[in-house]
Amino acid sequence: MAEIQMALDSLDFDATMALAEQVAPYVDILEIGTPCIKYNGLKLVKALKAAHPDKKILVDLKTMDAGEYEATPFFEAGGDITTVLGASDMATMKGVIKAANANNAEAQIDLIGVEDKAAVAKEAAANGAHIIGVHTGLDAQAAGQTPFEDLKTIAGLGLNVKVSVAGGINKDTIQSTVRAGADIVVVGAAIYGAPSPAESAKELRALVDAA
Repeated sequence: MAEIQMALDSLDFDATMALAEQVAPYVDILEIGTPCIKYNGLKLVKALKAAHPDKKILVDLKTMDAGEYEATPFFEAGGDITTVLGASDMATMKGVIKAANANNAEAQIDLIGVEDKAAVAKEAAANGAHIIGVHTGLDAQAAGQTPFEDLKTIAGLGLNVKVSVAGGINKDTIQSTVRAGADIVVVGAAIYGAPSPAESAKELRALVDAA
């Protein structure tokens, strides 16, 4: 069954904790978004893990260099997954994978901005990556791009990894995303932009479970 990952993108510590509390019953992974982790650091990882020990905590570092060195303290603080950019050197990706394995955690390769996504996904999987992230960023979404063609490409490779998909997923597209091969669906604005984030998360949970 596919997992739901909630993107926590606010810079505000208390607002992030409050939103996580609302949606936690309906999601599997709490993601500390890149701006959020840059602003709040390790203390937020520790606080979220303490408050929600039954949830996976993804720290969206988007590491570009010094993979093992950068990722290790976030795993040690309670992170279950950290991200490393597929545009980085393979040595950097290997470093994050090594740190993940040392902490019984997972490394996600984020394909945002990668030209040959299939080639990077194959090499990363061969080197032990746990998750491949198909990711259409906010700026690309604003230009009308979606992650669905890239999802078909990566899911079609048949790699022995989980496939995560992010990029404007909502109640109208979440079931087709799961059926197209997503193991993890990342939702942000469709939840935190709703009048009731908890109700939105509950609705999305039902749709994913039904898919």
